[in-house]
Amino acid sequence: MSRRITAPGKIRVAAILGAMVVAGLVSTVNQPVASATNWKACLSGTTDRQAVFDRAAEISGVPAEVLLGVSFMQSRWDAHGAAPSTSGGYGPMHLTAVPDTRADPDPLGKGEEGHTRTTKPRVRSSTMDEETLRTLDAAAELTGLAPSRLKRDAVANVCAGAALIADYQADAGGATELDDWSAAVARYSGASNRATGLRFARQVFATIRSGESRTTNDGQQVSLAPVPAARVDVAAVDELDLLVADPGATDCPARLGCLSIPAPYEWFGEPEPGKYGNHDLADRPNDLDIDYILVHDTEATWDTTLDLVTTPTYLAWNYSLRSVDGKIAQHLDSSDVGWHAGNWYVNMHSIGIEHEGFAIEGASWYTETLYRNSARLVRHLARKYDVPLDRSHIIGHDQVPGTIPKTVRGMHWDPGPYWDWEHYFKLLGAPIKPGRRGRSDVVTVRPGFERNKQVVTGCEDGTCATQGTNFVYLRTAPSTDAPLVKDIGLHPDGSPSTTHVSDIGARAAAGHKFLVAQRRRHWTGVWYLGEIAWVHNPRRGRGRVLVPSRGKVVVTAGDEAVPVYGRAYPEESAYPEEIPYQEVTPLQYTIKPGQAYVVGDADPETDYYYAKTFNCELLALDCTEVEGEDAYLQIWFGHRIAYVRAADVEVRRGIRPRH
Repeated sequence: MSRRITAPGKIRVAAILGAMVVAGLVSTVNQPVASATNWKACLSGTTDRQAVFDRAAEISGVPAEVLLGVSFMQSRWDAHGAAPSTSGGYGPMHLTAVPDTRADPDPLGKGEEGHTRTTKPRVRSSTMDEETLRTLDAAAELTGLAPSRLKRDAVANVCAGAALIADYQADAGGATELDDWSAAVARYSGASNRATGLRFARQVFATIRSGESRTTNDGQQVSLAPVPAARVDVAAVDELDLLVADPGATDCPARLGCLSIPAPYEWFGEPEPGKYGNHDLADRPNDLDIDYILVHDTEATWDTTLDLVTTPTYLAWNYSLRSVDGKIAQHLDSSDVGWHAGNWYVNMHSIGIEHEGFAIEGASWYTETLYRNSARLVRHLARKYDVPLDRSHIIGHDQVPGTIPKTVRGMHWDPGPYWDWEHYFKLLGAPIKPGRRGRSDVVTVRPGFERNKQVVTGCEDGTCATQGTNFVYLRTAPSTDAPLVKDIGLHPDGSPSTTHVSDIGARAAAGHKFLVAQRRRHWTGVWYLGEIAWVHNPRRGRGRVLVPSRGKVVVTAGDEAVPVYGRAYPEESAYPEEIPYQEVTPLQYTIKPGQAYVVGDADPETDYYYAKTFNCELLALDCTEVEGEDAYLQIWFGHRIAYVRAADVEVRRGIRPRH
């Protein structure tokens, strides 16, 4: 079985410390300041975030461009009150406060039917106890400000972050030019290896080159004017003497500097050959196509994530990303099949990527460096394995269908309502945008994440904090007073869907495609889970959330409703006698005559991978792909993807069926 498994230019920084020199706070513009500064001056004045960055730059000696670039990469300039990220990061400067050990008392299971997971891993000593990941206390000591204030007060947080960068630069030497700050920026990332630190510095300086402007989650308008000549001083970063990773050990672009932390493939159930973990050997894409890249969040801290994936009796996925610095660890060769999706068919054909975070806590967990590193990894994998860069193939765990009716309700909902799919696809180079001019019956959801602040409940205090969301609600009638649509898989009693953070039953997320059934003024009715669901969609202006698109649709081939499936398994006659037939069981949903659903993939593979014995590559029977002739199509059906038999439907142009 094959296993695949020149010096930058300098620019002169404006003499931003001139006022400080006059005031006697510093003796020379070459020497940034830290603990010697009176930080009360930084706290005084307007709380306008743009002005705060400028004031902190003037007080600290750190160029405003550097402060803005670092903060954008860590938080996109957002403040989240006293709420930390998964890496313990607080405020616009993402100051971290990671304890010596971190354990999740009940990490959300990544269940996968048919495989044993019996042992809850112990939580070992923290791998995040580096001094560089305890920046909150260091910044507090430099400024004399209480750590509790740095957590909750955005102004103090920016001032303290500036103090920390200035202190790092003091260790690195004087700074008279913008690229002189490269080492301080790399160190601020908290990276322990060269590739991660250098990558963060390059991302910050790329942001400085291009400029940025956005409205933050708390309504602040912040801008960074472009500085086209900004470049990283690689030699300065090299002087930090960070660990150099072996790029040949992972399937990653070299600049990402991925670490190899292998998931164990071990037999632990003697004499039972099926007791092994935590993945299956295969030879993808030679035996199984790789059709999906699956976005998860870990629902656990970084340490617990690594404990889980390195425990033979648990489950495994291909990659994990850390929040604070975007560090990437690869656990499985892409040729092998991980246990992560909760649907064996999707596992067979997907690469699973876990992002450190808790979906319920919101966007503070998803840093800009996490988004960018993930997008770069996905671009690499999509290009290598020919995975289309669209929302039918780059999918969230929440889009994975249940396998049979009884598993639908237990399927996962990560990465949750606060993962910014629109931003992510821009980074992938495949923005979610109109697919055609003029009106179309096929539409794509594009809610505008930052301004789209839907009500979400179920957080600790009842209603979740107001912030950008990636979806719009669907209702049973064209009115904001109408109930949310029903999802009988999630609510078998027939009750409507809810606004609970984990309830995806009535959510049309960014990038999802639907066929228009009706239009009424500012409302659009689309086919959704067997019924018409209504989306508030003003025809003009910022409130428009459905954009014209292209695509084909499926309709019933006859006058009877047709079943919907959660996997595209072969017909019974395709199985050899020695391999048990995997029954193709319909889900509890149907497509009725007159309805239509958009095709996401017109030719998914019809197959089943039989690998139930440890070290199956030595036993041909126990490492077998069963291929069928019963063709399927993947469709958009509700919030999740689903499959229909090609023989049951007709494929038509994306126009409303006439009946």
